[in-house]
Amino acid sequence: MIDDCGAKSVNELSGLSAFIQRYYIDPIIYDTSYNPVDTITWALILGLAVLGLIRLLGRSGIAVDGRLVAYTLPYILAGSSLRVIEDADMVAAPWRYLLITPLIFFLVFLVTAASLFITRRIWKDGFHFPYAAIGFIWTALNLALLSSLEWQNLWVIPAVFVMGSGLAGGIILLQRHISWLGFLEDGFSRMILYAHMLDASSTYLGVDWFFYQEKHVLPTYLIDLAGTAAVMFPLKLAVLLPVLYMIDRSLQEPSLRNLTRLTLITLGLAPAVRNTLRLALGV
Repeated sequence: MIDDCGAKSVNELSGLSAFIQRYYIDPIIYDTSYNPVDTITWALILGLAVLGLIRLLGRSGIAVDGRLVAYTLPYILAGSSLRVIEDADMVAAPWRYLLITPLIFFLVFLVTAASLFITRRIWKDGFHFPYAAIGFIWTALNLALLSSLEWQNLWVIPAVFVMGSGLAGGIILLQRHISWLGFLEDGFSRMILYAHMLDASSTYLGVDWFFYQEKHVLPTYLIDLAGTAAVMFPLKLAVLLPVLYMIDRSLQEPSLRNLTRLTLITLGLAPAVRNTLRLALGV
């Protein structure tokens, strides 16, 4: 009986190890597409991280206001450009694994949090500018490193900008005639919309023009079903507009509201910048 129980425990551990290897470790090591298991896991961790960050910032006396959200944007650019450094094979294993999702999110979060608390401690209430400056310097260093490579398709950068701007601008103009889109009068709601239209534009060009592969579960399914990544535009709007409407109507607590906005901006802007740089560099 003892031997049987021992064998059963070993089998269970072996099964758990194989499960973790298949759904969590291999996607990082081989930089493959997401799967339903890790997608749900990272989404839950993201939600818990947002709630935990609100409590941490509250205890530290740092207001999660619109100004903090705006001055955090350089770190999104830094994280995206850092990811492209890995895409370009400029970092060898095992360090490259730190630059692959989800580990890169933890890395960027730690650097961002450290910059925030250090600048807050040194400059007190005047921390916003030096805090943002660190993010801009980090981004500039990443871009300088990437510029050592040859730019293959520079036209992609203005193309993504024009497509994203046109789509976001058109929807904002519709807001004047559709009453329930009134939430788009808010500057941050417009920024979220713009970030995700840039993401959809870069995905469309990457998949349909350059034959890159979408990695997320639901978009991959819908792109395969529709036969074109243009499906990303209605998909983004179908999800994003109701979410922004609910945030406008339901989230009244300022810290949670603003941190949710920052999260949504990150989920759109980060892949948009990464995709665009990858396409422009041809990596």
